[in-house]
Amino acid sequence: MNAEKVARRGIARRMTEGLGCRKRASRVALVLLAAGSANLLASVARASPLLDSRVNQQSIGETICRPGYADAVALPFEQAMAHKHRLLAQRGIDVDDGPSYALDQRVPVVLGGSPHAEANLDLLPWAGRAGERRKVRLTVQLKRCVCGGQISLAVAQAVISGDWVREYERFTRMACGASTASRLMTRSDDNH
Repeated sequence: MNAEKVARRGIARRMTEGLGCRKRASRVALVLLAAGSANLLASVARASPLLDSRVNQQSIGETICRPGYADAVALPFEQAMAHKHRLLAQRGIDVDDGPSYALDQRVPVVLGGSPHAEANLDLLPWAGRAGERRKVRLTVQLKRCVCGGQISLAVAQAVISGDWVREYERFTRMACGASTASRLMTRSDDNH
């Protein structure tokens, strides 16, 4: 199955989960799969509650690929900790066990995820095959690939918000160089 097809299915599935309207979203997913249009896929993905509407394929040079972007838009520490404590309580996890869990963003800010959307926040254990440490490593690699032009933002978002554990090996082994990212950011800087 090619990467674009995986991206379309992944985004369609996550839309179904994020919107909570399974029948309607399933129909949208079928239309997306039938259409096979990357532009349609990207526009629907941008409408997802998990994503930051300011970030799209055309804006990556000024947003996620710009040094310091994530720090500039991230939740303040106090707010992030309040969300984490609320999620721990909702799941019945003792506060003393809190350090074993990370406040996860289903779509990380560095891949265009919304820093403030409740739907984008979750808990993940730090350790393990499906833990935050591995997800962060994959996130960094996907960002390199997006900023380097090897994959589209939509594909990266579909991978990270989908079954990222299954996709981990394939994407962490991709060669995504910084030289392409440097050229992309230089082009972006020239436009300002």
